[in-house]
Amino acid sequence: MREVLAEWRPIVDREIEHLLPREIDAAYVADFFGEPTYRYDPAAIQGALSTPVWDLLDRGGKRWRAVVCCLLIEAFGADPHEYLPYACIPEILHNGTIIVDDVEDGATMRRGDPALHHVYGTDVALNAGNAMYFLPLKVIARDPAGLPPERRLAAYEMLMDELNRTHLGQGMDIRWHNERSIEVSEAEYLEMCACKTGCLGRIVARLAAIVTDQPPEVERRAARFAERMSIAFQIGDDILDVEHAATEGGAFGKGIGNDVREGKRTLLAIHAAANAPPERAARLETILRAPENTDDEVTEAVEILRTGGSVEYARERALSLAAEARTHLDELDLAAEPAEHLAAFTRFVVERDA
Repeated sequence: MREVLAEWRPIVDREIEHLLPREIDAAYVADFFGEPTYRYDPAAIQGALSTPVWDLLDRGGKRWRAVVCCLLIEAFGADPHEYLPYACIPEILHNGTIIVDDVEDGATMRRGDPALHHVYGTDVALNAGNAMYFLPLKVIARDPAGLPPERRLAAYEMLMDELNRTHLGQGMDIRWHNERSIEVSEAEYLEMCACKTGCLGRIVARLAAIVTDQPPEVERRAARFAERMSIAFQIGDDILDVEHAATEGGAFGKGIGNDVREGKRTLLAIHAAANAPPERAARLETILRAPENTDDEVTEAVEILRTGGSVEYARERALSLAAEARTHLDELDLAAEPAEHLAAFTRFVVERDA
């Protein structure tokens, strides 16, 4: 899967550059956003939009949402290169959510460097992140693949439905890490993941199905595959945050022990609160609700999660969700080679080390 991702990433980035060039000029702004009423300031748009967005994109990221969309399009029997602009939609949305989430969570690091709001200011970061929610809609409006009106409408309606649900998930996540104790159930945590990470996964699958004119039941099955895989990916992220924090010199790009510092109610924390000895569970809650943590406190929280079996539990849950994703994948009539890559990706999301 690393080879597949490495092969596709420059292709995806070139396509994103068509939507948001690295260098903004007046001709691009007028063409993409419409003629000005008076006069645009391309230099201001450059500094407030293109520069911070490409700063984030150039730091890394696997572009897996765009790649999975392309693989699904190919698996449905179409040429993914014809639909590249559509495959970039969930990737742009994902990076927009990252920028806004980092502001809301008070994150310090992203992909190995300071979070964008620490570099460009909160105002620029929020504006850029919000712009990335709307920029992809221009793909549907400009219709590069010449989709019939009913498929364009289906894509619009799907995006509106999923993006609204994304904000439900973020709202739950924010509310929980502002509470004093861990009262979240595993089912509620999984629903939060289904709303946040899972929504972007469903967008990946549903877009692939819509642009290739698949029947509604195929779209639903593909969405279930991508949702389960995305939740497994999120749990894998939670595990990596703990494992890298426990390894001296770890360099996980999100920031070492960030979930602890932000008071996140991850599956690991939920499991530890319910299963660790009462005094250890209480200590974990104290650390998670603190406005700031020392490195020693982060290390202490990580040890509670690791020694109580919470990492192993979360890993088994992620593996189970990945297996569910493969079951839904098997329900689809797909071309063999891209289907094999998609199945491999369900394993990669849990087994990866970064």
